[in-house]
Amino acid sequence: MPTESLIGYGAPVCVDSGSDQDGYLQGCTQVKCCPRSLYSLVNCPNFPPQLSAGPAQLSPSLSGLSLQSQTPEALRVVNLLQERNLLPLGPVTPPTPCLPQDLQKINCHPEVFRSTLTSIPQTQSLLNKAKLPLGLLLHPFKDLSQLPVVTSSTIVRCRSCRTYINPFVTFLDQRRWKCNLCYRVNDVPEEFMYNPVSRSYGEPHKRPEVQNATLEFIAPSEYMLRPPQPAVYLIVLDVSHNAVETGYLDVVCQSLLENINALPGDSRTKIGFITFDSTIHFYNLQEGLSQPQMLIVSDIEDIFLPTPDSLLVNLNECKELVQDLLRSLPQMFGKTMETQCALGPALQAAFKLLSATGGRVSVFQTQLPSLGVGALKSREDPNQRASAKDIQHLSPATDFYKKLALDCSGQQVAVDLFLLSSQYCDLASLGCISRYSAGSVYYYPSYHQQHNPAGVECFQKDLKRYLTRKIGFEAVMRIRCSKGLSIHTFHGNFFVRSTDLLSLPNVNPDAGFAVQMSIEENLVDMQSVSFQAALLYTSSKGERRIRVHTMCLPVVNSLSDIFAGADVQAITCLLASMAVDRSVTASLSDARDAMTNASIDSLTSFRTSVLTIQQPGLLAPACLRLFPLYILALLKQKAFRTGTSTRLDDRVFAMCQLKYQPLAYVMLMIHPALYRVDDLTDEGALNVSERTIPQPRVQQLSVEKLSRDGAFLMDAGSVIYLWIGRNCNPNFLTQVLGLPNYAAVPLNMNMLPELDTAESQRTRAFVGWLREQRPFFPILHVIRDESPLKASFLQNMIEDRTESALSYYEFLLHIQQQVSK
Repeated sequence: MPTESLIGYGAPVCVDSGSDQDGYLQGCTQVKCCPRSLYSLVNCPNFPPQLSAGPAQLSPSLSGLSLQSQTPEALRVVNLLQERNLLPLGPVTPPTPCLPQDLQKINCHPEVFRSTLTSIPQTQSLLNKAKLPLGLLLHPFKDLSQLPVVTSSTIVRCRSCRTYINPFVTFLDQRRWKCNLCYRVNDVPEEFMYNPVSRSYGEPHKRPEVQNATLEFIAPSEYMLRPPQPAVYLIVLDVSHNAVETGYLDVVCQSLLENINALPGDSRTKIGFITFDSTIHFYNLQEGLSQPQMLIVSDIEDIFLPTPDSLLVNLNECKELVQDLLRSLPQMFGKTMETQCALGPALQAAFKLLSATGGRVSVFQTQLPSLGVGALKSREDPNQRASAKDIQHLSPATDFYKKLALDCSGQQVAVDLFLLSSQYCDLASLGCISRYSAGSVYYYPSYHQQHNPAGVECFQKDLKRYLTRKIGFEAVMRIRCSKGLSIHTFHGNFFVRSTDLLSLPNVNPDAGFAVQMSIEENLVDMQSVSFQAALLYTSSKGERRIRVHTMCLPVVNSLSDIFAGADVQAITCLLASMAVDRSVTASLSDARDAMTNASIDSLTSFRTSVLTIQQPGLLAPACLRLFPLYILALLKQKAFRTGTSTRLDDRVFAMCQLKYQPLAYVMLMIHPALYRVDDLTDEGALNVSERTIPQPRVQQLSVEKLSRDGAFLMDAGSVIYLWIGRNCNPNFLTQVLGLPNYAAVPLNMNMLPELDTAESQRTRAFVGWLREQRPFFPILHVIRDESPLKASFLQNMIEDRTESALSYYEFLLHIQQQVSK
């Protein structure tokens, strides 16, 4: 578990009192703009300016800032048509902002907060010329191994723009500091003169707030609109015949029984249960009852709470009744013949039950809702799937789920959706309940206790993480930036409450966010700009806390400096989020064209405006050498591909993940990592917790890299494939798989046996380490030529040609043709 270093001094701490109570603005920021490429959004005139600028004043610590220290490697010219081995040996590292050494050292970690451009253009016209999108990617509640926590009765903020004091402010003297966002000069409060760490007086610049780009405050009472809410959990379960048949109910109840003491919370934690089929069933768990009491409401048109006060109970006081209910629920509906499913009324009931306190609703659903409000009809036509260039029904069929989600958000209720279904269940409509209430969506297609044991293991592991991970309640997040910059579009699961404030009834450590930015006013007099994200939330223990992340980046006035600081993975992830929006508001083909144009336009700009000597070929700066490959990978990704029989729910779920997952996980979904694993050695291995983890080099995603005498592991984020070649080394088969020969490899093998051999230990250590890198559990599929999943494995070979998509080399030729026009 992550540890937190506690820096205590004085009494309680600050996010946004006053302005955090803004009234609701209906819906999210929506924009219409020219279709040529996605970043045309950035230049759209429809966005209101948010900041008025004044004369910028430079901070002395940034004087002498120069991009000479930027390694020329980033701008080394690469002819993509000639250079095939573009992949680095290990992970792609983000560029380091070109700042003075002391600032570079304390800047926010890129896994938490990063920008698509680590050198910010002075003007919007310069940004337009570069043809690269400007935006931020944020993983604000990430599990951190070290987090400074500050307790103070005074949280120091700028009196004008409310920015929290941070490492990038300037101290004019001991008594005055200048804000790095709006340049206002502020007084240093008396309490801030004392440093609780060194226990010395008169060195405000050495306080923890000015030494850490990420830290957390424990907030005083002015940061609360009401007393901090308790942790409240409501479990809503589909118990129709279809649901019971999948066997998921056993897993959920067993997992809750095993983890009930690990649910985040304190002595005030509350829990409740609702089950539903054609009627809604509530459970009275009041202390003093000898067993749980089921209350059935059959009028789903006008849902009401039968006993409002005993349906949500204190977990500690009523634990035995809760455990009794969990043990009996799977049997209770074991013989049901009820096939109907009233999800909408069940959600309305959940909202009524939680609206007084706020909390988390966990909904488990196995089919298309068929009764009552929110009922849906199948919109998928499998005959259309195979050839359709434009995909229908990516937007919701009804606004019921979005409207209810906005009501939930207003009452601090988030809804998490677990979909366990082998049939179409209209994720495009149902997903809105989580998207706008800051919930999460989990999707397990073909879930079945008997027929899909690997899916069951994945669900069990994900559910354990979900039940026990940390959680923040009644949260809001505000992102501020230096004068002259403005934010215009947000991506992720939330509700936009005002122009820069996100409402997050729940915040979890696995959620990512992205924002698009524009340059409203010239930054000509500035040497650097800063961005600050402040997340105000209630911890599961009832503490009001503020987590603050601050990032500083240099301002540049030349295109070559902008290109040198381009972060190719951040750019790809931002474009993916923008393309999801474009698919829904315009069309899939429009989004695909826009992504292709993004790579064409940026390489055209590099060729015409940065290169001094024109050469033949498709030329890219080394820092963007992977850009066309990543764009092609996106075009072949489940969310955006055409011409394959991609199920509509699978496509929509892939889109949800692109918008919601933090960058590290999204990149593996876009461009999987392929390793040869039949010859693992300890050379260059990592040592993690006294384990030796081999580090094989990453291979290109092309069938030509697969040799029949080898074994290859593909990490595609949510799934891992182990491909066994027909002539695979017999030593690998016996020592790692425990099998005598290739023919003995089962067609549905999902785990590696624990063998007492060095080869087995190395392979299992490597797979285990890959799984530990992420919060969800990727299923392992061992496949050979005859395996049904071979096609899925080959679909991830992005560099190869498919029926409907170009090979990487053909794609490069297409781009070169456009760039040379």
